[in-house]
This record gives sequence, C-alpha cells and structure tokens, in this order.
Amino acid sequence: MPDADKKFGGDDAPEGAKTHHEEEAMDELYKAVIMELAKRPHNKGALANAQIVTKGNNPVCGDRVTVYGHVDKDGKFERVTFEGKACAICTASSSMMTDAVTGKSIDEAGKISDHFKAMMRNEVPFEVPAELPDMEALEGVRKFSARVKCATLAWTTLSNGIIEYKAGRGESSIDDSCAT
Repeated sequence: MPDADKKFGGDDAPEGAKTHHEEEAMDELYKAVIMELAKRPHNKGALANAQIVTKGNNPVCGDRVTVYGHVDKDGKFERVTFEGKACAICTASSSMMTDAVTGKSIDEAGKISDHFKAMMRNEVPFEVPAELPDMEALEGVRKFSARVKCATLAWTTLSNGIIEYKAGRGESSIDDSCAT
C-alpha cells in the first residue's frame, strides 16, 4: 500500500477511518449535491402576500438573497421561498433553509437557523437533521471561512426577517446579533 494511503486510513488506521480515496469520493458526492441544488433549488422565487420579506447581502462574494415567508394563523411558516443572485453554495444552502423551516413555528425556525449558523462556525458539532440529509454536503464548507458566509447568508437573512416580523407584532425580545 502506498504511504499516502497509510496516512489517510490504511491498514494502521483506526477502525471506521476513511481512506484518502473514500474522502475524495465523498467530497465529489457533496460537490454534486451542492451543484444539483444550485441548478435546481427548491422554493426559489418571490412569494406573493408574504409577511416576511427581507434582503441579505454578502459583499465578499457578491451574493444577494431575498427571503420570503408566509406565516399562517398558528404562527407557523406555511411557505418560505428565496430569490436572488448567489454562488452555488449560497443557492444550495438557501434551498436547504427553505426546506428546513417550512412548516415550523417562527420560534422553531429561528432556533434551527441559529443552530445551523453555529454548526457552520464550528461552535457546535455538525449534525445533519434526518429530514434534510443533503445538508451534510455543507459540512466541508466550514474549512473555508469566506465560504461559511455564503452558506449562512439565507439563514441570517431569515433570522433578521423573524426579528423584524416579531418587532412589528410587538414580540421582539431577541438580543443576540444575527451577523454572519
């Protein structure tokens, strides 16, 4: 076995460790997931009669997104969409965000968003929700701080929209910064 494979999970590697080739294959799979969602994002487009309409901008990458949310009478996101001009990572992550928070209460959506941003900043372990397995594709983005901002832009924009929505309803009690 070549020495390179021993360093990355050869015969001397701990049980369950991935070989260098397995890691490369996983990276390619994750890139494919991101590219597929970038080409065919879920829930893309403006949303008529949205109670939440908020814009986000990442000047480092040039990403711009607008997040729309329609809140039902029970305080749950009936529908969440996004639109804008953004890189593949931002578009894929925006798509995942809409899937993750649709059907959730405003408070749940805020917690999901905050947790995702903490995962991307390596503040908490990266855990993929069972209902959103494609999110695992974003784990490798954490290695690149400039790209983390791409991945978190829609989530931060949603958080800001939730704050604005609650403030408009007299419910704002959030003192945490939503900076990316």
